[in-house]
Amino acid sequence: MAKSAGRPLVSAVIPVYNRAGPVAAAIESVLQQTWEPLEIIVVDDGSSDGTAALVRARFGGRVRLLRLPANRGVSHARNRGFAFSRGAYVAFLDSDDLWHPEKTARQLAFMRLRPELLISQTDEIWMRRGRRVNPCRHHAKPDGEIFSACLARCVVTPSAVMMRRDFFARIGLFDETLPACEDYDLWLRTACRWPVGLLPEKLLTRHGGHADQLSATVPALDRYRIRALLKLLDYDILTAEQAAATRRMLAAKARIYLKGCRRRGRLKEVGELAAALARAGIRGMDAWE
Repeated sequence: MAKSAGRPLVSAVIPVYNRAGPVAAAIESVLQQTWEPLEIIVVDDGSSDGTAALVRARFGGRVRLLRLPANRGVSHARNRGFAFSRGAYVAFLDSDDLWHPEKTARQLAFMRLRPELLISQTDEIWMRRGRRVNPCRHHAKPDGEIFSACLARCVVTPSAVMMRRDFFARIGLFDETLPACEDYDLWLRTACRWPVGLLPEKLLTRHGGHADQLSATVPALDRYRIRALLKLLDYDILTAEQAAATRRMLAAKARIYLKGCRRRGRLKEVGELAAALARAGIRGMDAWE
């Protein structure tokens, strides 16, 4: 078993909101890591289902519990957890996902062999409603320069990442104004400037299909992807080629989203978004049917 003396080298940050049952299994999966000591931070984002009491009773001093006074969303919880952490490396774990025992040790070794990487992720197993499913080919995780792949969809899994502590100083934190697609936004800001390493081993089990997941509770997720793309252009950090690709993806997503807005009579939103797109150099959206 690998050991590290003194201050924890790796911090695991687990945000949770009203998942007293699943979070216990997530915590156990971190406690079963072959790398130790591993700092475990559970950020209770204003839960009302007894999550904090369960964590205290079951795990005691093995876990650092940060209880937030009100629910402010996963971005705020992750950002607070990072600020509370002490490790030279930080890894996130969603409360319904599970790390495999070798995940920390294997990924830490991978990061140490690749000092140019600020961030890496592992491959994963997908479970949906308790049954294993095979991802489609377009969901295969890319390695290295992944910006183009990031534009179309989120190709980095928060529960699979490990980053060096200075990652957030260079990239910025999760955007707390985005109620969803906050990870899509962060990975775009990352991948336009930095490689994202892939350890091609299935060291995470990712659970989906829950009724309380953001993809099920937040309507019209593309509106937040569009906001992320508009923000990315505003940062003025893209190469000319990256900016052109971003505008093409933005136009494609906006065309579909605006069609839905018109169908539902949300004409004010059509006008506001068309104006924002025009400022980004994408014109004529207000006239498309």
